[in-house]
Amino acid sequence: MSLGTLDLNCDVGEGFGAWRISDDEAFLDIVAAANVACGFHAGDPRTMREVCTLAVERGVAIGAHVGYRDLAGFGRRFVDVAPVELIDELVYQLGALDAIARSVGGRVRYVKPHGALYHAVFAHDGQASAVVEAIRRYDPQLLLLGQPSSRLFAHAMDAGLDTVVEAFADRGYAPDGRLVPRGLPGALVTDPIQVAQQCARLANYGELVAVDGTVLRLQPGSICVHSDTPGGAAIAMAVRTALQDAGVTSGTFA
Repeated sequence: MSLGTLDLNCDVGEGFGAWRISDDEAFLDIVAAANVACGFHAGDPRTMREVCTLAVERGVAIGAHVGYRDLAGFGRRFVDVAPVELIDELVYQLGALDAIARSVGGRVRYVKPHGALYHAVFAHDGQASAVVEAIRRYDPQLLLLGQPSSRLFAHAMDAGLDTVVEAFADRGYAPDGRLVPRGLPGALVTDPIQVAQQCARLANYGELVAVDGTVLRLQPGSICVHSDTPGGAAIAMAVRTALQDAGVTSGTFA
């Protein structure tokens, strides 16, 4: 069994001002889709433009990596924002990135929540519905990346949005299918060989192994690598090679 079509995506544009977290250009030479920070958890107009320009030059799909208004916490802290306010903030981020992408010949193709928002919308109905409503208002043709069996996907289905199931190459999984929280043992997987083996198993058999040994069934359309994971570029290349060896082709965001 092979999943057939499976893209590689990466979080990029996560610097701010003079600060840069990673070599975005190196990752954009490897991945098929770029989750671009929209200025709330990271990023700024110049960074967004530079990343979008690189993505357009390489034929990489541009996605809006929307998050909480939390630069100090890098969007990795839960913010109990009212859904109506969250809708406005998400539309703001979508519009900002799309305008910049269009100014350099591209456009936003999909949406992926970032950090704490990504985890919150797994079970938080109010915020999950806000993400879906923001996409519906801005452009209901945009794809939505996220976790299966989440409230986010339930609301997306009700709204008629197209969704893409995502898996993570460099993160450990809990037995319930969620990611192990950062800071806990097993949360990060930084060995390129281990990552490649995990992704090959996912591509060939549609399964992952949780930190306690539980076998999880998962059929994603895209795999994420984080640019701020130590050795991230080597991990991304290992994943791409593993997918190619498994006969997997890109096409999710085509």
